[in-house]
Amino acid sequence: MSMFLALALAAQATSGSITVDVANVRNAKGRVRVDVCPQPQFLEDNCPFHADVPARAGTTTVVINGVPPGQYAIQAFHDENSNGEVDRALFGIPKEGVGFSRDARISFGPPKWADAVFSHDARPMAVRFGLRYFMGAKGPPTRAK
Repeated sequence: MSMFLALALAAQATSGSITVDVANVRNAKGRVRVDVCPQPQFLEDNCPFHADVPARAGTTTVVINGVPPGQYAIQAFHDENSNGEVDRALFGIPKEGVGFSRDARISFGPPKWADAVFSHDARPMAVRFGLRYFMGAKGPPTRAK
């Protein structure tokens, strides 16, 4: 076995996937972006582990592979116009849905690290939380009965 292959296999053995179910996606427009962030990058645009997929109304599932063990927080947003950023209104209020691991509370600003942090031990794991919309429809349309 080559040294490169052995190193690659060792890296895979010490990292795992995180499956993120993002609930309350209000429509199928655009994409849902998920970032898995260590504390220094939390609330920044440069989280080392991220992925985005086409939005699905209701729940959108995003899988992040290769996450090593550690303490992380997840931030997600519904990029309805696919421009790669959270669009904001007056006073920085998000126009698109945003959410955080552990459904960390958003009040008068983004959540604190301590409210969103979780431990990842490199085994595959699943996380679920919902988006919050501050403008427009609050979530997926309800079906008529």
